[in-house]
Amino acid sequence: MAVKAVNEGELDISCLAAGTTSGLVRTLVEFRLAEWGLEKIAGDVLLIAGELVANAVQNTRDREIRVRFTREAGTVVLAVWDSSDEMPVVRPVVELTLDDVVPDACALDDGYDDGTGGWGLPLVQALSSDCGVRRTEPSGKWVWAACAC
Repeated sequence: MAVKAVNEGELDISCLAAGTTSGLVRTLVEFRLAEWGLEKIAGDVLLIAGELVANAVQNTRDREIRVRFTREAGTVVLAVWDSSDEMPVVRPVVELTLDDVVPDACALDDGYDDGTGGWGLPLVQALSSDCGVRRTEPSGKWVWAACAC
């Protein structure tokens, strides 16, 4: 893993897409927010970081991902790059009722997918002031979110 400061306190991280990467990135981002005196937005920014990194890890497990965290006038921007050409898809948000919540006997089995994932991008959209995706050449994409501070 390589971590470097681009400008004072900003991050540019290259690391292996692994299960622990999301926690590492959240920790580094939290330190930067504290350095900048922006603890008040930490909850939202850390949730966004976790979601964007988790998506990159899922798309490119055991390959390189990059994370950039910068501060601009009135905003912080978190961007995550992965080498997959698969573009993020935002699932529509639907209201659940108690009838929809049924205990699943297989829920704790390794590799089990109950189809309830994929809600991270609506969370990112709700918590950020702006977000988007940009393809890169020859492959991959940057997925980013900005939060007002």
